[in-house]
Amino acid sequence: MLRTALRNVLAHKARLMMTVLAVMLGVAFVAGTLVFTDTLGNAFKNQSAKGYDKIAVVVESRDEAGLPAETLKKIQGLGEVDEATGRVDGFAGVADQDGKLIGNGWANAGGNFAPGKDGKDADYDFTQGNGPAKADEIALDKETAKKGEYKVGDTVRVATNGPVKEYTLTGVFTTENGAVNAGGSLVLFDTAVAQELYLKPGHYDTIKVTAKEGTADSAVLAGVQPLLPKDTDAETGTKLADEEAELIKREMSNMSTMLLSFAGIALFVGIFLIANTFTMLVAQRTRELALMRAVGASRRQVKRSVILEALLVGVIASAVGFVLGLGLAVGLRSLVGSFGAKIPNGPLVISPDAILAALAVGVVVTVLAAWLPARRAAKIPPVAAMSSVHAAASAKSLLVRNVIGALLTAGGAGLIAAGAGTSNGTTGRYMIASGAFLALIGVIVLIPQLSRPLIALVRPLLHGVFGVAGKLAGQNAVRNPRRTGATASALAIGLTLVTGLTVIGVTVGQAIDKSTTDNIRADYLVSMADSGRSLDPSAVTALAKAKGVEAISPRQNASFDIKDSYQSVSGVDPKGVEGVFHLKTVSGSLNTLADGQLAIAEKTAEKNGWTPGDQVPVTFHRDDVKTDKTLTVGAVFEDNDMVSSYLLDTKVIAPFEEKPSIPEVWVKMAGGETKANEQALVDALGDNPAMSVMDKQDIRNLFGGMINTMLNIMYGLLAMALIIAVLGVVNTLAMSVFERQQEIGMLRAIGLDRRRVKRMIRLEAVVISLFGAVIGIALGAFLGWAIGETFREEIPGYELVLPWARIGIFLLLAGVVGVLAAMWPARSAARLNMLTAIKTE
Repeated sequence: MLRTALRNVLAHKARLMMTVLAVMLGVAFVAGTLVFTDTLGNAFKNQSAKGYDKIAVVVESRDEAGLPAETLKKIQGLGEVDEATGRVDGFAGVADQDGKLIGNGWANAGGNFAPGKDGKDADYDFTQGNGPAKADEIALDKETAKKGEYKVGDTVRVATNGPVKEYTLTGVFTTENGAVNAGGSLVLFDTAVAQELYLKPGHYDTIKVTAKEGTADSAVLAGVQPLLPKDTDAETGTKLADEEAELIKREMSNMSTMLLSFAGIALFVGIFLIANTFTMLVAQRTRELALMRAVGASRRQVKRSVILEALLVGVIASAVGFVLGLGLAVGLRSLVGSFGAKIPNGPLVISPDAILAALAVGVVVTVLAAWLPARRAAKIPPVAAMSSVHAAASAKSLLVRNVIGALLTAGGAGLIAAGAGTSNGTTGRYMIASGAFLALIGVIVLIPQLSRPLIALVRPLLHGVFGVAGKLAGQNAVRNPRRTGATASALAIGLTLVTGLTVIGVTVGQAIDKSTTDNIRADYLVSMADSGRSLDPSAVTALAKAKGVEAISPRQNASFDIKDSYQSVSGVDPKGVEGVFHLKTVSGSLNTLADGQLAIAEKTAEKNGWTPGDQVPVTFHRDDVKTDKTLTVGAVFEDNDMVSSYLLDTKVIAPFEEKPSIPEVWVKMAGGETKANEQALVDALGDNPAMSVMDKQDIRNLFGGMINTMLNIMYGLLAMALIIAVLGVVNTLAMSVFERQQEIGMLRAIGLDRRRVKRMIRLEAVVISLFGAVIGIALGAFLGWAIGETFREEIPGYELVLPWARIGIFLLLAGVVGVLAAMWPARSAARLNMLTAIKTE
């Protein structure tokens, strides 16, 4: 049996090559994911450990004011301490020679140069010059200096959250700082300058402590802790390194899980291709297997022979796939680097777990997929040796299959519908996921039964447009419903996921876009390039003076407590708020904001029974000081997603905020969106590279662009499954051509020329592909609707959108897939020698 299996593997190279390719692609995805995440995790873990190298204790302040210099001096005076260094950090954006921001905004950082006893800063290795020593000096990381084409002595424009300033570059350094590795930049200022920019004079964000030789970290920590003010944390460097390593491991695990889920989809689709391949091989060897039974081979031996073939194919494909996966891991690492992120140097990590997992997955999937064909092979009676015709499935087996498929589909659809109607979104999504799995399995079981009536609908069209070739293609597509169904299932799975994601993405995107359009009047939104940072109040003042400004208002973040319950508040300018936002007054007047009164969103007001004139007791917090205040409700307005449920004049908030938090400023310009108006705002900000001026389209992209980005990533990850589905179509057509050699020879003999033979095969492929696409699109749209219903309440203005244009593209691509997949089988069919084919049994 081993010799027989080996001979059969080598005897059908073309068929098995496609199976090997399907398994190989799936295994490569699994192996590449595991190796890539292990490599990435190891590199970041080593980088993290290096960052804490020689650090005995790290002290961090939870207070916005930071750690006072007195604390640093006390720590430096401890006998166990070798050195203690105060660190300050914040945002800093560097302009290139054209005035554009270097880096990606969120990873642009600033810090302080803190020389030790030897005049060097242990965290940075200078390749040129030295650290800043004066207020007008800075140092840059090597990558940023290279991108900006700066050298020591040049003048560099740097912005924090206020006006842009010019500094002299005194040095260039290398660093393992996370901001630089993430594709950002790092600017080092003199310590006094950094404190002025980010905290206040004489204060630090963190203090890093090194121990004298022979002193344990725990001893240093014990000496440091009594010296620390309240709201301060201290921990050993070793423990922090371990915690960071664990965090990295968890993040890598999450990434690995996501990528492996797509690898699982690819392998699941591959099951249909593998099953089809072995079904073909069994059909081709009906007489051979029957003869084996006739000369004494048992059913178990025949079954074992087919399983052994699958095992050999799985081992070979898994081994090749693993090697391919190593290349994929290297490619992914390079791809991440091409987006600007710098991955720390480190070796490619190939763990035994990754090797075993990849090989096991490939072998198990292949053997499982071949089990049913092997079972069928074992049932071939010896009398079949007298004929090449394999027995058709019994009516009973088809009835059982259809009943099981109908029950699974109905149960899955019921769960999906129930999940869509559940008030708890999280519970509903779990129900939908379970229902989707059952429904998908049920549809896959039913697809052979569905193929006949659905394909029958287009057969008249095929005959009418393409003549005899079209008629034959329609008949051939349903000749073997099981094989057609298995092939269509592979495409259906991929397009179910693609369509579901598209329906959700387009619907949510349109809801966000509509919300953005309906809620704002402003022409421009001004914010920091790092959207998480706050603008300096001077930016608001400068913008208000810009030429052409009709209305302007910041949206300042603030808060107060109502009955010990935290509430978010938006601080606005009473003069400009109605000019930049669509705020429809329900009762009262928004003009009362200028009088220090409170405006409340309608739903919040109804919930609490508040109307204009009511008194609302609130508690403001500043540091540890609580201030009770009674505010009068001046207006109730319709809910607006751009602002909080509570609005106050920024002047009312000011006494209770040490430093205002202004993430954005909204501006309405005379004449609307024009290049001149945008330039006026840019000029008012001093051509600041760290501040972005966004028009309405940019605003839409800001809120909805991430959805399109995520969709594109998902499409890319699902491409592997679709490629395998295409291989399945090729396999099915190849089998169809093999089974119909005599028929094709007869057709050629009675006048069907090669061109029409090719057309027949192509049309058959297109019909099967479109059949799978229609099933997948229908199921995907249903899932998209159901999932959308679970977060309808979370997204105002949510209404289901069926993206007909994209659905049309999916159908078109399915047709193209059919045409491309048919190229080789169609060419083989057209080249058959008609006399040889007629003699084929």
